Amino acid sequence: MDTIKIPDKKNVKMIAHRGLSGIERENTNSAFVAAANRSYYGIETDIRRTGDGKFVLFHDKTTARVGIDSLTVEQSTFDTLRSLVLTEIDGTRVRSDLRIPTLEEYILINKKYGKVAVLELKGEMTEEEIYRICDTIESLGYLQNVIFISFSFNNLVLLRQKYPEQPAQFLTSTYDDTLIGRLLEHKFDLDINHEALNAENTAAIKAAGITLNCWTVNDLARAEELIAFGVDMITTNILE
Repeated sequence: MDTIKIPDKKNVKMIAHRGLSGIERENTNSAFVAAANRSYYGIETDIRRTGDGKFVLFHDKTTARVGIDSLTVEQSTFDTLRSLVLTEIDGTRVRSDLRIPTLEEYILINKKYGKVAVLELKGEMTEEEIYRICDTIESLGYLQNVIFISFSFNNLVLLRQKYPEQPAQFLTSTYDDTLIGRLLEHKFDLDINHEALNAENTAAIKAAGITLNCWTVNDLARAEELIAFGVDMITTNILE
């Protein structure tokens, strides 16, 4: 099993969604390394706080979909979450290496392979939590290679207060006429559901000087259309 290659990406940067999640279980070190060993520009993941105040890389609120056993991430201890063996992408639980990763593990994989870390701040976070995440990454010498993304506009505002130059992309499912102005006010870039994009609004976003990422694109023909529109980044499970 391998990725689906895009014949001509032009200058578009490819982002591996939750690691190479089309081949390996999403948001595991295996998925991150699989992406890191390929041509991806960046590796995307999701960060959540555990019940005992640590940080893990996990998308859902509970572990049921990828771990069979249902644990609520933000109500469980790190040790409990770490002990859970996740399933393969076919739903079988046969590999003891598939565990919920730490922030440090993810950053060090990106650092080792020279990839950009695209880190989604899940839910509403406090200023203290966001700055602790940044402090951890800074201690590993890699904050300059991280793009923060979030559906919470306020998360990115809090980030900007201490890190005014840190790359930050607002995540959204929809486009409207107020979006560009809001982004420019806070110097945010954009990570938008690809279904909301067309040639006209892509041109408007790019004319405003906003870096444009889009998610989650797994169809080759649609990726080629978005490349023709002029997007800067494509987030994908399987395309390369």
